[in-house]
Amino acid sequence: MKTTRYCFACDLKDDQQLIAEYDAYHKAVWPEILKSIKDAGISDMEIYRCGNRLFMIMETTPEYNPERKKQMDLSNPKVQEWENLMWNYQQALPFANPGEKWIAMKQIFKLAN
Repeated sequence: MKTTRYCFACDLKDDQQLIAEYDAYHKAVWPEILKSIKDAGISDMEIYRCGNRLFMIMETTPEYNPERKKQMDLSNPKVQEWENLMWNYQQALPFANPGEKWIAMKQIFKLAN
């Protein structure tokens, strides 16, 4: 199956206690959140952290549509609860638009096979 990769960046508030709490939440992501991710056509997702900078990699199926995912999330109370909770730990990148968390990253290098 053909997949598409998306990469995003976001920052956490630079507070070690908050960062530890954020890490803990991601060791036991709520099952409703995992279901919503899979239902949107996201076949794999990884989040990495360096200091307070986050990097997310998503692999998606052909069924994935970012606008559809956004609408699904807006209509899902559990996803909204999770997102509101995560805003306690996250902060927008300095160049983000108001309310924008995860910013799509531009690929600048790929090792050719």
